[in-house]
Amino acid sequence: PDAALKTLAIGSVKVNAAAAAAAAARGRKVAQDRMTENLNAQLLSAFQTGRRFQLVGRADGGALVEEAAATGKAFAFGSADYLLVVTVDDFQDAMETKTFAALGTTVTSRTVRFSAISSVYDVKTGTVVETANLSVTRTAPEEQRGQVTGDTRDALLRELTQELAEKTARHVSDVVYPARIVAKTGQLVTINRGDGTGIAPGQLWEVFALGAEMKDPATGARLGREELLVGK
Repeated sequence: PDAALKTLAIGSVKVNAAAAAAAAARGRKVAQDRMTENLNAQLLSAFQTGRRFQLVGRADGGALVEEAAATGKAFAFGSADYLLVVTVDDFQDAMETKTFAALGTTVTSRTVRFSAISSVYDVKTGTVVETANLSVTRTAPEEQRGQVTGDTRDALLRELTQELAEKTARHVSDVVYPARIVAKTGQLVTINRGDGTGIAPGQLWEVFALGAEMKDPATGARLGREELLVGK
C-alpha cells in the first residue's frame, strides 16, 4: 500500500429510527433494507475505484475475524486516519399515475429518493471534519422498468444505491484531498482530479490562492486560511 495515502475506515451503514419507521409504515422496509445493505458494498467499491485511500471496511469485520481464526492468525484492524459514518435518513418510493384525456393514455411513473448523512471524523482527535446530507432521486416510467418481475423493478434501486455511494466517495475525497493546481504551463493548468471525480467538460472553476491563517480574536479558534480569488 502507498504510505502517502490516508487510511479511511468505513463504518457499517445505519438507518435512523424515524426513517426506518416511515418505511415500515409504507410497506417499503424490505426495499429500504436492501438498499442499505447494498450501500455497504457499494461504498467500498466506490472508494476502491477512486484509489485515493487505504481502506478499512468495518462492515466486513466479522468475515475478516473468521478468516483469521481459520488460519490461526490474530486479527486486528489497522489504525485509521479518518472514519466515515453513513446514516440513511430518508427513503421515498412512490408511484404516480397520470391520465392524459386528450391522448387517451394513462402513464404510471415511479419516483425513488434515497438520502443519507455522511459524517467524516478525524480518528486521532475524535472531531468531526465534515458532515453533509447527500441524496439521489430518480423518476422513471414503470413500463421502462417492468411491471411484473421484481428484478426489473429493483434495477432502479440498485442504480440509485450505486449513485449515492459514488457521490459520497467524491465528497469525502474532496474534503480530505481538496482540489489543487499541480502544474501550469502557459495557459494550460493541471489539477489533481480526473475520471470518476465529477469533472465534466464545460465546468467553470474559480481559482484561489491561500493567504494567511485566520483566528477568532475572541476564542483563538482557527478559522482556516484566507482565500484570495485569482482567476477562473
